[in-house]
Amino acid sequence: MKNYPPQFKADAVALYESRPDATIRSVAADLGINPETLRNWVRAAGVSRPRGRRTGEPSQPPAPLEAENAALRKKVRGLEEEREILRKAAKYFAGETRW
Repeated sequence: MKNYPPQFKADAVALYESRPDATIRSVAADLGINPETLRNWVRAAGVSRPRGRRTGEPSQPPAPLEAENAALRKKVRGLEEEREILRKAAKYFAGETRW
C-alpha cells in the first residue's frame, strides 16, 4: 500500500473539483493512482458535484469552443477518409504498372 503526502491528496481532490467534466477515473489515470483511492479522498474531503449528465438533464448548453471542436473532429474524420481512399487508389494503380 502506498502512502501519499497530505498535500498530494489535497491537490488531487482540488484537481478533481476544478474539472467539472472529468470523472474520478480520468483524473486518477492522469495522476497515476487507483480510482478508488481518489474516490476515498474525495469522499473524505466532502466534495459533491451535481450529476446532471448521469440523470439525463443537460447541465449547460455546449460552449462555442465545444461546438467548434465537434465541427473540427468531423472535418478530421472526413479528411482521414479521403486520405485512405487516395492510399488505396495509389496502391491499386501502382500494382497495375508492369515496368
